[in-house]
Amino acid sequence: ARGKNSEWEMALHLFVAITKCMMKSEVITFSALISACANVGEWQRALHLSRTMALSTVESGRITFNTLISACEKGDAWEKALQLLRMMSANNLQCDSIAWNATISACEKVGEWEQALNLLRTMMQRTVERNAITFSAAISACGKG
Repeated sequence: ARGKNSEWEMALHLFVAITKCMMKSEVITFSALISACANVGEWQRALHLSRTMALSTVESGRITFNTLISACEKGDAWEKALQLLRMMSANNLQCDSIAWNATISACEKVGEWEQALNLLRTMMQRTVERNAITFSAAISACGKG
């Protein structure tokens, strides 16, 4: 039986097959593949796919950015998660609590408690909805500092 870690490889193989058949890769296809990579912490591969997505003139939206930030969180790439959060704002995409929470959690996982608290402050200033996940990640980050 194939393990969960090989599912992203199968998804990538299928994507290559679709591309070779000259089928148009739409945002849903890219998002599903990025999500498959994110689920197993393949954040670098997910980011590469987002660049391929941009080159294919497929627009990245809020959901794609949220998925990329989550991939970075799982891969302990807090700086990249923070960069993606900033890119969302720069691209006039609404940074919802999912993006903020994943970025705070990415900081928490590597002990960047000051950055996690800065993000929480910014969320409050921008009146972004906060929830138990937000506060739990911020508190946990303080415990690691």
